[in-house]
Parts: sequence; C-alpha cells; structure tokens
Amino acid sequence: MYHWFRRSVERSPDATALDVGGQTYTYAQLHDIVERLAGAISSAGPAAVGLLAARSLAAYAGYLAALRAGAVVVPLNPAFPPVRNAQMCRAAGVSLIVVDERGAERADDVRLDLGAGTLYLAGGWTRSAPLRAAPPPAGSAQPDDVAYTLFTSGSTGRPKGVPIRHRNADAYLAYCLDRYEAGPGDRISQTFDLTFDPSVFDMFVAWGSGATLVVPQPDEILTPVRWVRERRITHWFSVPSVVSLARRLRMLSPGAMPSLRYSLFAGEPLTLDQAGAWADAAPASIVENLYGPTELTVTCTGYRLPARRADWPDTANGTVPIGEVHPHLDAWVLDDELCVGGPQCFAGYLDPAHDAGRFVTRGGVRYYRTGDRVRRGQPGQGGLLHCGRLDDQVKVHGYRIELGEVETVLRAHPGVLDAVVLAVEAGDSTVLRAVYTGDPAAAADLPGDCARRLPAYMVPAQVRHLDALPTNANGKTDRRRLAELVGAGEAR
Repeated sequence: MYHWFRRSVERSPDATALDVGGQTYTYAQLHDIVERLAGAISSAGPAAVGLLAARSLAAYAGYLAALRAGAVVVPLNPAFPPVRNAQMCRAAGVSLIVVDERGAERADDVRLDLGAGTLYLAGGWTRSAPLRAAPPPAGSAQPDDVAYTLFTSGSTGRPKGVPIRHRNADAYLAYCLDRYEAGPGDRISQTFDLTFDPSVFDMFVAWGSGATLVVPQPDEILTPVRWVRERRITHWFSVPSVVSLARRLRMLSPGAMPSLRYSLFAGEPLTLDQAGAWADAAPASIVENLYGPTELTVTCTGYRLPARRADWPDTANGTVPIGEVHPHLDAWVLDDELCVGGPQCFAGYLDPAHDAGRFVTRGGVRYYRTGDRVRRGQPGQGGLLHCGRLDDQVKVHGYRIELGEVETVLRAHPGVLDAVVLAVEAGDSTVLRAVYTGDPAAAADLPGDCARRLPAYMVPAQVRHLDALPTNANGKTDRRRLAELVGAGEAR
C-alpha cells in the first residue's frame, strides 16, 4: 500500500498531503517524517504495530511508517476500553504501540496488560532524537503480506481479526483511484475512525492521487455541512446517519455545499430520502451508495444515483440499491445471500475457527459469504437491493455488531441469568436495548460493565429487567415479542 503514497511524493512533493489539527503538511514534509518514524519502528523489529492514536499527525504518519517498515498496521482506538485494545493487540501479535497525546491516557493500561513496547509521539516529536534511525530498506512488504488487521464484533464474545493483504487493498485502490478522479488540489474528508475500514479509502485515495486528506476533529463532525463548506471539501465519505444529523440541525439547505463533486455513503442503509436531502445541498455532487464487509476490503458494490431525480429507482424498502459488484470481482447469490469472490476477498480470519461456514467454492472460485440478504430489482432499478441480515448481526452508526457479543458481557454479571440484546429503530438511527432475567438490582451495574469491556457504540442505550423471557410455540426466545415490549416501553 505504501507505494501509492510514495508515487505522489515523487509526482507532487509540494502539494498538501495532510490537513490535521490546524496544521498542513506537504507530501515532501510528510514523507520526511514518515521515513524517520519508519526507521524508529524498523529498529524495534515489530511484526505488527498498534496505533493508539486518533485524528493527529502521529496517527497518519504512524500508519504510513508501519507500512513503510513492512509491519502490519493494527488500528486501535483511545476511546475503546483498554481491555478491548489489549485483546486486539494480543490477537494480532502487536509488540510495539505508537501513541499520541490522546492515546497516552490509555497507553499504560494497554501496554502493561500486553507487555508491548511503546513509542510516544507528542509535542515536538517530529524533531526528536528517537526518530533519527536510518529508514528501512525499500520494498520491505510483499503483495501477499498482511497490510492491516481490523477487528469486527464476534458472537463468541471475542472480536474477530480480519487481516487484509497488500494485494487485496491494491486491487481496491486501483479501482477507486480510477473511478473518483481525485488529484492535487482536491480535498478528501476523513470522517471515519481508523478502526473502521472506510478510512482506508479516505487515506489512500487521497495519498494515491496527490490530493489532500482533511481530518475533522470530533466536534467538527457534529456540524458536517459547515465543515464541508469551510474546508472546501471535494470528496465526502461517511455513514448515512450523518445526513440525518445534518437534517436535524437544519443545515441541509439547497446549495449549502457547492464544493462537493463526490458524496459517498456506506456502513448502513442509505434511504432515498436521505440521498435526496444531501443531493439538494450538494447540487454539483455525484451521490453513490456503497456496500462491503471488512472481509472484502472496504466496499465491493456500488450504485451511482442518476443525475436526474426523475430517474432514481423506486425501491420497496425506501433504500438506495447497493448496485453491482465492482467489475474486477465475482458475485453469486446463494439462497438470497450475497457471496463475493475475487482479488479483494481476504484469505481468512486470524483465528481459523472463525472461518467455519464463511466461505463457499463455485467453479474453482472461493467466495466469502457476507450474511447479507439481497435481491435483484427490475431492469433500470439499480441492480442489487440490500434486504437485511441472515443472522443477528446489526449495524449501529455504521459499526458492525454481533448482538451475541454484547449478550456475553451482560451474562457475565453474577446477577444475570439470561440476556437478550435487540437493535431497535429510533427515528433515523438504530440503538441497542437489552433485557435480562435475574436480580432486578443488577440493572444498575450492567451499563458500567458494558462500558468497561465494549466500545461506546456497543453499550445498550437501555437495560431492563424481566421476570422471564417470552417464548414462542417452539420454546425459543420470542425476539419479536421482546422487540414489541422494548419498542413500546412495556418491559420493566
């Protein structure tokens, strides 16, 4: 992956590569920082580097430097509980953690639990002595080496590690760089945390084309339209719930974002209503709905809404179709489940036990079973339409969640006999609500237990006690009845 950045350094050294934290860095300047940081990483000899950094120069230079040193990048999140960051590091074999000022608040807890070394990057670190080691030899990574490892929610209570190889990312980036026409002078948003794989698009479509990666701080994401306008963003990529946020703030006035040329959405269903509101505010922008699990390298399908609103599809569920698979990939719909193969398909999870039932072979091609139900619309109606999940996996704010992982944490409390977590539609968003049986007093402890072991987006917004879980005629937990109780506020 690093060669995409290095090519832009050679072609456009004076173009701006990164705009973060009120500072800008040209490709030449960022390359110099990355080379010295890569030398420091290489001298430590790690096979995998954890990035306990977010929305800082350290985070992005650390990402590039780890790739430059031939190490696997393992993005962490300072907002995650230390135990979860440590779980991820342990599973991926991390022996060195790059930490910025924000990550330093959690670094010791993670490092002590893990026994890893730490490279603190704060203050005037770009000129500090520890970064004066010689850069590593060129060509440290090979196409079949793992470039980065991300973690998705696992139903067993352990996050699942997804290793993506350089050749997987290379195929994806080659397609995106051709499709989205970015170059020097363009400004690409970076709304996603590094633990969320669409961030790979943001970084490397920018750096592979010579464009600028523009990084909002957390408070700026809360006013997306203003940020787009003030920072002259040309390429936007986010989860659709950002559209709902902007509408609640009454910011999506017609023509409010004149600089946008491309508006991309992924991570959760994009409704036609949301797409229309955004298109009105960005009249010069092409709007696309993208889809793809982490295992298929960011996105594997896409649908570009026609320029004329009269030509937009009319779908049964009111969502924008996910379109067709990228032209270099293969798709197969098996009993309504979308299966995808080709160069973006990962080779398997870090723990081979997680591979069971996730792949199918047809005509010599190995396909990943996405677990997503699709159906093909009528001609001219956008290709594939996403129709929900085949299992209990849901998405909240774009993050993929196994409800069983949250239930595992709840059941670990000594006062809980059984627990069920439900995803409930609340306006334009999805929230988690939990019900449990056992000691009524345990309700006071459960949110804190979840917060200590799970990321914030996996903590139920509400926990309620029931004397018994309702069951259906087969004796199974009646999740539909539970959803009615929770949604109507009848559970106690």
